[in-house]
Amino acid sequence: MSLRKKVSEIRIDYTRGALDISQVASDPMVQFERWFEEAVSAEVLEPNAMTLGTVSEGQPSARVVLLKGFDDRGFVFYTNYDSRKAAELEEEPRAALTFFWPELQRQIRIEGTTQKAPESESNAYYASRGRGSRIGAWASPQSRPIKSREYLENLVQQFSARFEGQTEIPRPDYWGGYLLRPAYLEFWQGRPSRLHDRIIYRRVEETWKLSRIAP
Repeated sequence: MSLRKKVSEIRIDYTRGALDISQVASDPMVQFERWFEEAVSAEVLEPNAMTLGTVSEGQPSARVVLLKGFDDRGFVFYTNYDSRKAAELEEEPRAALTFFWPELQRQIRIEGTTQKAPESESNAYYASRGRGSRIGAWASPQSRPIKSREYLENLVQQFSARFEGQTEIPRPDYWGGYLLRPAYLEFWQGRPSRLHDRIIYRRVEETWKLSRIAP
Protein backbone atom coordinates (compact mmCIF):
# COMPACT_ATOMS: atom_id res chain seq x y z
CA MET A 1 0.00 0.00 0.00
CA SER A 2 1.34 3.44 -0.91
CA LEU A 3 2.06 6.05 1.74
CA ARG A 4 -0.71 8.20 0.26
CA LYS A 5 -3.23 5.50 1.13
CA LYS A 6 -1.65 4.78 4.52
CA VAL A 7 -1.72 8.39 5.71
CA SER A 8 -5.39 8.13 6.68
CA GLU A 9 -4.46 5.28 9.04
CA ILE A 10 -1.97 7.33 11.06
CA ARG A 11 -3.50 8.05 14.45
CA ILE A 12 -2.46 8.37 18.08
CA ASP A 13 -4.78 8.00 21.03
CA TYR A 14 -4.06 10.84 23.45
CA THR A 15 -3.92 9.65 27.05
CA ARG A 16 -1.45 11.89 28.88
CA GLY A 17 -3.75 14.38 30.59
CA ALA A 18 -7.07 16.10 31.11
CA LEU A 19 -8.24 19.70 31.43
CA ASP A 20 -11.23 21.20 33.21
CA ILE A 21 -12.33 24.79 33.84
CA SER A 22 -11.75 24.22 37.55
CA GLN A 23 -8.07 23.61 36.80
CA VAL A 24 -7.25 26.72 34.78
CA ALA A 25 -6.35 30.26 35.83
CA SER A 26 -8.90 33.04 35.46
CA ASP A 27 -6.30 35.01 33.46
CA PRO A 28 -5.32 33.35 30.17
CA MET A 29 -1.80 34.82 30.25
CA VAL A 30 -1.24 33.14 33.60
CA GLN A 31 -2.53 29.87 32.14
CA PHE A 32 -0.29 30.29 29.10
CA GLU A 33 2.74 30.84 31.32
CA ARG A 34 1.92 27.66 33.29
CA TRP A 35 1.69 25.56 30.16
CA PHE A 36 4.73 27.18 28.57
CA GLU A 37 6.83 26.43 31.67
CA GLU A 38 5.63 22.82 31.56
CA ALA A 39 6.59 22.61 27.87
CA VAL A 40 10.09 23.87 28.67
CA SER A 41 10.41 21.42 31.58
CA ALA A 42 9.29 18.58 29.30
CA GLU A 43 12.07 19.57 26.88
CA VAL A 44 9.67 20.13 24.01
CA LEU A 45 11.71 20.91 20.89
CA GLU A 46 11.50 24.70 20.42
CA PRO A 47 8.46 25.26 22.64
CA ASN A 48 8.36 28.87 21.43
CA ALA A 49 7.74 27.81 17.81
CA MET A 50 4.27 28.95 16.73
CA THR A 51 2.31 29.08 13.51
CA LEU A 52 1.39 32.64 12.56
CA GLY A 53 -1.70 32.97 10.37
CA THR A 54 -2.37 36.14 8.38
CA VAL A 55 -4.71 37.07 5.55
CA SER A 56 -4.55 39.29 2.47
CA GLU A 57 -7.46 39.92 0.11
CA GLY A 58 -9.24 36.93 1.59
CA GLN A 59 -6.28 34.58 1.06
CA PRO A 60 -4.95 33.05 4.30
CA SER A 61 -1.24 32.44 4.76
CA ALA A 62 0.65 30.66 7.52
CA ARG A 63 4.25 30.08 8.59
CA VAL A 64 6.15 29.10 11.72
CA VAL A 65 7.82 31.93 13.65
CA LEU A 66 9.36 32.09 17.13
CA LEU A 67 7.75 33.66 20.17
CA LYS A 68 10.28 36.05 21.69
CA GLY A 69 8.32 37.42 24.61
CA PHE A 70 4.96 37.53 26.34
CA ASP A 71 3.43 39.56 29.14
CA ASP A 72 0.06 40.99 30.15
CA ARG A 73 -0.15 42.82 26.81
CA GLY A 74 0.21 39.72 24.65
CA PHE A 75 2.74 37.89 22.47
CA VAL A 76 5.83 39.27 20.69
CA PHE A 77 7.68 38.08 17.59
CA TYR A 78 10.18 39.74 15.24
CA THR A 79 10.52 39.97 11.48
CA ASN A 80 11.48 42.09 8.51
CA TYR A 81 8.89 44.86 8.06
CA ASP A 82 9.21 44.44 4.28
CA SER A 83 8.35 40.73 4.41
CA ARG A 84 5.14 39.17 3.11
CA LYS A 85 3.79 38.61 6.61
CA ALA A 86 4.43 42.25 7.53
CA ALA A 87 2.66 43.46 4.39
CA GLU A 88 -0.31 41.26 5.24
CA LEU A 89 -0.40 42.53 8.83
CA GLU A 90 -0.31 46.08 7.53
CA GLU A 91 -3.35 45.33 5.35
CA GLU A 92 -5.18 43.31 8.03
CA PRO A 93 -3.75 43.51 11.57
CA ARG A 94 -5.92 40.68 12.88
CA ALA A 95 -3.93 37.45 13.08
CA ALA A 96 -3.77 34.03 14.74
CA LEU A 97 -1.11 31.99 16.53
CA THR A 98 -1.00 28.24 17.16
CA PHE A 99 1.35 26.32 19.47
CA PHE A 100 1.46 22.51 19.25
CA TRP A 101 3.40 20.52 21.83
CA PRO A 102 3.01 16.83 20.89
CA GLU A 103 5.14 15.67 23.81
CA LEU A 104 2.42 16.99 26.13
CA GLN A 105 -0.45 16.33 23.69
CA ARG A 106 -1.41 20.01 23.93
CA GLN A 107 -2.29 22.82 21.59
CA ILE A 108 -2.94 26.52 22.19
CA ARG A 109 -4.82 28.67 19.67
CA ILE A 110 -4.74 32.46 19.92
CA GLU A 111 -6.55 35.15 17.94
CA GLY A 112 -6.06 38.88 18.25
CA THR A 113 -4.85 42.13 16.74
CA THR A 114 -1.25 43.03 15.99
CA GLN A 115 0.69 46.25 16.19
CA LYS A 116 4.38 47.06 15.86
CA ALA A 117 6.32 46.69 19.09
CA PRO A 118 7.85 49.84 20.63
CA GLU A 119 11.19 50.72 19.02
CA SER A 120 12.94 50.49 22.37
CA GLU A 121 11.89 46.83 22.67
CA SER A 122 12.94 46.05 19.11
CA ASN A 123 16.31 47.71 19.72
CA ALA A 124 16.86 45.75 22.94
CA TYR A 125 16.00 42.40 21.37
CA TYR A 126 18.06 43.10 18.24
CA ALA A 127 21.08 43.94 20.41
CA SER A 128 20.71 40.60 22.23
CA ARG A 129 21.00 38.58 19.01
CA GLY A 130 24.21 36.96 17.82
CA ARG A 131 26.36 38.95 15.43
CA GLY A 132 25.50 36.68 12.51
CA SER A 133 21.78 37.15 13.06
CA ARG A 134 22.18 40.92 13.27
CA ILE A 135 24.12 40.90 9.98
CA GLY A 136 21.48 38.62 8.50
CA ALA A 137 18.73 41.13 9.31
CA TRP A 138 20.57 43.69 7.19
CA ALA A 139 21.42 41.27 4.38
CA SER A 140 18.16 39.40 3.73
CA PRO A 141 15.58 41.02 1.42
CA GLN A 142 13.01 38.78 3.08
CA SER A 143 10.22 37.30 0.93
CA ARG A 144 11.61 38.84 -2.26
CA PRO A 145 13.02 36.78 -5.17
CA ILE A 146 16.82 36.43 -5.21
CA LYS A 147 19.07 35.16 -7.98
CA SER A 148 20.79 32.42 -5.99
CA ARG A 149 22.17 31.35 -2.63
CA GLU A 150 25.46 32.93 -3.67
CA TYR A 151 23.69 36.29 -4.11
CA LEU A 152 22.50 36.12 -0.51
CA GLU A 153 25.93 35.09 0.76
CA ASN A 154 27.49 38.02 -1.12
CA LEU A 155 25.10 40.39 0.65
CA VAL A 156 26.15 38.90 3.98
CA GLN A 157 29.80 39.46 3.07
CA GLN A 158 29.08 43.06 2.07
CA PHE A 159 27.35 43.90 5.35
CA SER A 160 29.97 41.98 7.34
CA ALA A 161 32.60 44.23 5.75
CA ARG A 162 30.48 47.32 6.37
CA PHE A 163 30.26 46.61 10.10
CA GLU A 164 33.73 45.11 10.54
CA GLY A 165 35.26 46.17 13.83
CA GLN A 166 31.96 47.49 15.20
CA THR A 167 30.75 45.89 18.39
CA GLU A 168 27.37 47.55 18.13
CA ILE A 169 25.47 47.04 14.89
CA PRO A 170 22.43 49.31 14.57
CA ARG A 171 19.01 47.78 13.98
CA PRO A 172 17.74 48.28 10.41
CA ASP A 173 14.63 50.48 10.24
CA TYR A 174 12.93 47.71 8.27
CA TRP A 175 13.33 45.08 11.00
CA GLY A 176 11.53 44.86 14.34
CA GLY A 177 8.84 43.35 16.48
CA TYR A 178 5.10 42.83 16.49
CA LEU A 179 2.85 42.51 19.51
CA LEU A 180 -0.30 40.42 19.19
CA ARG A 181 -2.93 41.45 21.73
CA PRO A 182 -5.20 38.43 22.26
CA ALA A 183 -8.98 38.51 22.20
CA TYR A 184 -9.46 34.73 22.12
CA LEU A 185 -7.41 31.82 23.47
CA GLU A 186 -8.11 28.10 23.38
CA PHE A 187 -6.28 25.57 25.53
CA TRP A 188 -6.57 22.08 24.02
CA GLN A 189 -5.64 18.89 25.82
CA GLY A 190 -5.70 15.66 23.83
CA ARG A 191 -7.96 12.90 25.20
CA PRO A 192 -8.77 9.31 24.15
CA SER A 193 -11.11 8.63 21.24
CA ARG A 194 -10.75 12.19 19.97
CA LEU A 195 -12.93 13.49 22.85
CA HIS A 196 -10.45 16.25 23.56
CA ASP A 197 -10.75 18.89 26.29
CA ARG A 198 -11.08 22.44 24.96
CA ILE A 199 -11.26 25.43 27.30
CA ILE A 200 -11.61 28.88 25.75
CA TYR A 201 -11.13 32.43 26.96
CA ARG A 202 -12.99 35.15 25.11
CA ARG A 203 -12.39 38.82 25.89
CA VAL A 204 -15.61 40.74 26.58
CA GLU A 205 -14.84 44.41 27.15
CA GLU A 206 -12.26 44.37 29.97
CA THR A 207 -12.91 40.84 31.31
CA TRP A 208 -12.26 37.27 30.20
CA LYS A 209 -15.15 34.81 29.86
CA LEU A 210 -14.35 31.12 30.16
CA SER A 211 -16.25 28.22 28.64
CA ARG A 212 -15.80 24.65 27.46
CA ILE A 213 -16.44 23.75 23.82
CA ALA A 214 -16.99 20.37 22.22
CA PRO A 215 -14.07 18.58 20.57
